[in-house]
Amino acid sequence: MATTKLKGNEVHTKGELPATGSRAPDFALTSPTLEDVSLASFAGKKKIISTNPSLDTGVCAATARGFNQRVAGRADVVVLVVTADLPFAQKRFCQAEGIENVVTLSEMRDRSFGDAYGLTLSDGPLRGLLARAVVVLDENDRVLHTELVPEMTTEPDYDAALAALG
Repeated sequence: MATTKLKGNEVHTKGELPATGSRAPDFALTSPTLEDVSLASFAGKKKIISTNPSLDTGVCAATARGFNQRVAGRADVVVLVVTADLPFAQKRFCQAEGIENVVTLSEMRDRSFGDAYGLTLSDGPLRGLLARAVVVLDENDRVLHTELVPEMTTEPDYDAALAALG
């Protein structure tokens, strides 16, 4: 169990982030086109996995926009924004915001991602959703960097995530 905060109040996750140097857990998430995707769907790419409770909040939206801007022009990197939002809502958000450099993925069909990555909130008003975090993987799915954002109402450390990519 890990601890973060939501508006200054402690909340907890059901587990811990994967250890740096370990192989990232595989996942089954749903794309905006309703396809099932896994780590293998992004084989050969470096990955930034950005988890958020919902794209319907200001900070979650800002995080998606922030990574969208920062990885523009990097063909070797894919940013995966994972939320519990339905794929339809994720697609509308990206279209409305002009977001083209991230891939949104939903826990719609399979909620095991949050448990495998230690990010499902176990208490607090957002219980059952994902904590705000970043997991950076190399092209072989080894964990290079993790950040459980200490206060969920703030954005992650973009510079640290990008520095981990090299």
